[in-house]
Amino acid sequence: MKILVTGGAGYIGSFMVKELLEREFKVTVVDSLERGHKEAVDKNANLIIGNLLDKKFVADVFSGDNFGAVIHFAGLISMKESMENPGKYFENNVFASLNILEEMKKRKMGKFVFSSTAGIYGNPVTVPIPEDHPKNPENAYGESKLMVEKILSWYNKIYGIDFVSLRYFNACGASLDGTMGEGHNPETHIIPNAINAILNNSKFLLYGDDYDTPDGTCIRDYIHVIDLVEAHMLALDKLTAESGGYFYNVGTGKGHSNKKVLSMIEEVTNKKLEIEITKRRPGDANSLIADVSRIKKELNFEPRYSDLETIVKTAWGWHKKLASS
Repeated sequence: MKILVTGGAGYIGSFMVKELLEREFKVTVVDSLERGHKEAVDKNANLIIGNLLDKKFVADVFSGDNFGAVIHFAGLISMKESMENPGKYFENNVFASLNILEEMKKRKMGKFVFSSTAGIYGNPVTVPIPEDHPKNPENAYGESKLMVEKILSWYNKIYGIDFVSLRYFNACGASLDGTMGEGHNPETHIIPNAINAILNNSKFLLYGDDYDTPDGTCIRDYIHVIDLVEAHMLALDKLTAESGGYFYNVGTGKGHSNKKVLSMIEEVTNKKLEIEITKRRPGDANSLIADVSRIKKELNFEPRYSDLETIVKTAWGWHKKLASS
């Protein structure tokens, strides 16, 4: 089967491409390289550089090949940036997705796996958070992803485009051999930022210690990128076997506070962080922990690498290698 992977030069996308190729799928990657990295794309994939906001470009991509499925990673992901420039997020995350779906509709293509986010829930009413929890995003990033989920539901109902929307909690970690990992610009995630602070002998900014949590810092559910990619493979299997539209949380069902994460980083690296407490970021929820009972039951998903120590050890190996290259 031929698979189109958008955003395949990015963090999770590049891991996905590698896994698909190892399982003998034929892979085409579309990426603007605005925030992705050309060198992260496996040489055995077909890379097409362009912007998904350009309708002609999207039409040309689809006219060049008959894809069995689309895995859509491309999009902007910073909560902070989305509150500073919401229009940019609605344009990039919603319009690009719509352009792809329109081409799929024209060609009667029916399988779409979407990178969504736990950010669609906002500050949760219940924790762990089930998929049917009220959707009240606290930032424009979460709202943009929720908009795409609603579009997907309509395109499934009207045009029969089957989809799985995977609501990521916190993607993290790197390959076990240290050859692949996270490299966002700007980087907003706590683990790479803390590790880079150690490598650069600089301060680490901790955004808020007055949240309504036991130690005052945000609590998040961390999912290793390798486990996250496995969830996408299971989503593809689901769409091959069944039609419909499906929503799944992808996490572990366990939460770690920012302070606990920073403590693990100090333990793994044997280095002391210089931490400066600063004000909260707009739109950050207190606690986001997944109810993963649905994905475990329906897709038989079981994380293998998402304990905090493995996450930090693999990230540390990657960032050390990156800093020395």
